[in-house]
Amino acid sequence: MTRLILATRNAGKITELRSILADAGLPHELVGADAYPDVKETGVTFAENALLKAHALARATGLPAVADDSGLCVDVLGGAPGIFSARWAGRHGDDKANLDLLLAQLSDIDAAHRGASFACAAALALPDGTERVVEGRLNGTLRHTPAGTNGFGYDPILQPEGETRTCAELTPAEKNAISHRGKAFRALVPVVRELLG
Repeated sequence: MTRLILATRNAGKITELRSILADAGLPHELVGADAYPDVKETGVTFAENALLKAHALARATGLPAVADDSGLCVDVLGGAPGIFSARWAGRHGDDKANLDLLLAQLSDIDAAHRGASFACAAALALPDGTERVVEGRLNGTLRHTPAGTNGFGYDPILQPEGETRTCAELTPAEKNAISHRGKAFRALVPVVRELLG
C-alpha cells in the first residue's frame, strides 16, 4: 500500500483528497501532517507553491509527500486573487472575509463579465528530490450572492459551467467529479503509480 503524507492543515482538503484517491482506485494510506512544517508560499505560481510544500514535508518525514496549491482566478481581476486566494482579505484562511471582500470588489460587474475559474496544481515530491506536478481547472461564473453550505473558501459563489448550482450547493461527490482539485489529483494518480509502484 502506498503511504503518502498530505502537506496541508486544511481539513476540507484532506477529506476531499481521501475521497478522490479512493474513487480513483489507488491503494493508499493518507497520513495527515500534524507536524507539517510552516512553509512560506514564496512561489509566484500554484505549481511553485505546491512543490515548495511537498518538498518541505518529504524532507521532514522521509516519506513521499503530496501537496496542492489552488485558488480562484477571476477574469476581470487579471487572474487575481490567484495564489493570494486564501489571504485575499489580509489574514490567511478567513473564508468569510475573503469572500466578502471579493464580492464587494465585483459588486458593479455584470453577470456577463463575471467569468472565473478554480485552478489547482498538485505536486508529488519524493525524499530523493524527484518531483512531478499536474494541474486541473474548473471554469464557471461568479454569483452576486453566496449560495450553499457545502465545501469551503469561494465555493458558495462559483457556479460551474453547465450547472445551475454553486460548488457549495453540490454534494461532495458531485463536486469532486468536476472540481479543479479532483481533476488535478486524478491526473496525479498514474504519476504516483509510476514513481511508487
